[in-house]
Amino acid sequence: MDAGISPGQSPAPQDFAQIFRLIGGYRISQALRVAVELGIPDHLAAGPRHCDDLATTTGSHAPTLYRLLRFLAGAGLLDETSPKQFALTPLGSTLRADIPASICPVVRLWLSQSHWQSWSHLLHSVQTGQHAFDHAHGTGVFDYLREDAELSAIFNATMTTSSARLATALLKHYDFHGIGRIVDIGGGHGFTLTTILANHPTMQGVLFDLPDVVAGASLEAIGGTNRCEIIGGSFFETVPADADAYILKQIIHDWDDEQSLAILRNVRAAMPGHARVLLIERRIEPDHRDAMRVLHIDMEMLVNVSGMERTDAEYRSLLEQAGFRLARVVPLLDGAGFAVFEAMRSDTN
Repeated sequence: MDAGISPGQSPAPQDFAQIFRLIGGYRISQALRVAVELGIPDHLAAGPRHCDDLATTTGSHAPTLYRLLRFLAGAGLLDETSPKQFALTPLGSTLRADIPASICPVVRLWLSQSHWQSWSHLLHSVQTGQHAFDHAHGTGVFDYLREDAELSAIFNATMTTSSARLATALLKHYDFHGIGRIVDIGGGHGFTLTTILANHPTMQGVLFDLPDVVAGASLEAIGGTNRCEIIGGSFFETVPADADAYILKQIIHDWDDEQSLAILRNVRAAMPGHARVLLIERRIEPDHRDAMRVLHIDMEMLVNVSGMERTDAEYRSLLEQAGFRLARVVPLLDGAGFAVFEAMRSDTN
């Protein structure tokens, strides 16, 4: 393989330009955060507006706001349609708060101060194998969220956004036929379960998550008291028994192998022989460049929790150690590398 350049040889100009774009990525990230915090995309939703007008609306310093808007225009998020007059581009419109599955909570979570501080401790993670969030804040991310109500609300909204974007692909590519009772483990406020129940009117559902999480869920929104039950608890202790299927959507990637095995073994203990477990996770493809979107999330797991994204072989091994056999992998073709890892108890046919 070509090692790049020889000693004493200067890099090509395009390589210099590319590396500087990578180094300076934090600039556009923080500019996006400020734009969302000020509500710039929402203020432009009805059409172009002058910078001075936006400054008045957002309580900003007009000359400095203009520099931010100009920078966002250079990044393709805005158009300067006339001097100091700005309009949203299709790319910029993805940052509006009023659109379905808005990306705004993701921006506010990933670029929050606590998140940013964690990333500054990446070197600690690489040298020790420990996640940076604990090192930066003196506590784990989930305990931190319990103490910060505002950030917790942003986190839950981010999970709902993720569920909304994934639910359509899940219904399209996975067949839920034959499932009478389904448990959504770590299901948050129940968006995924709601979507499944809405498309399978005879199915019964159970939403299971920590008590303070499911406190924000609504039975009526999920499917009504006749079709759904809400149970608070920890999947490290026990999970609801006697269902036909157990969904764990983006749960296992939050945890290391030891913790993941503890969760999966608790699920197995609750499952009847005919039941199936459905892990909905991103999969790392062999070609690292093809897998880059998933590898970005893998780095998030490294920095902020004890988990990781995994390959198909790693999920198979994890399931087998927990007493399952992997029956099949169903790609969800959602553009983000997700798949359903369907598994049965290994002591059943």
